[in-house]
Amino acid sequence: MNNNHSSAFNTRRVARSAMVAAVYVVLCLGLAPFSFGAIQIRVAELLTLMPIFGAEYIVAVSVGCFLSNLLGVAMGTTAVVDILFGTLATVLACLVTYQLRNIRWKGLAIPASIPPVIFNALIVGPEIAIFFSDSPATLPLIAWNAVTVGVGEVISCIILGVLFARIVEATPALNKLVKA
Repeated sequence: MNNNHSSAFNTRRVARSAMVAAVYVVLCLGLAPFSFGAIQIRVAELLTLMPIFGAEYIVAVSVGCFLSNLLGVAMGTTAVVDILFGTLATVLACLVTYQLRNIRWKGLAIPASIPPVIFNALIVGPEIAIFFSDSPATLPLIAWNAVTVGVGEVISCIILGVLFARIVEATPALNKLVKA
């Protein structure tokens, strides 16, 4: 591979990653009433399946989440603590999703869609109960928030994310676009 081809390849990867991060931010903030809070369906989380198409998307989705939470703080829809915990949940989810990228159930990327559900339920759910609740963070409240966040992630990742991944995998032009 000559140096010009390698440079163009890297430029395309960076540009694709920046686009994914930007789409995450637009989806998250554009749907802000649904993206933050104890009962949330963060549609942008469907992008946590992007690492099945390449490791560069781990950083892309994580940066998108970080920027969304940072801008969420500026908009008053969340607090600084969400920058740390929400982004941590996404980083961990993307790392494990990448490890599961080649495993399919009935041809679908369902195994890769499960880590975002688990990490967000176990990290963001308690975070909401501890830092955002008007009442004390009791075990039932923590469990309830973990369940509500988990249900939102099931919708975003297992339903929408798996559908998105299937469409990308089944459409040659899209598949080439995300992997090229």
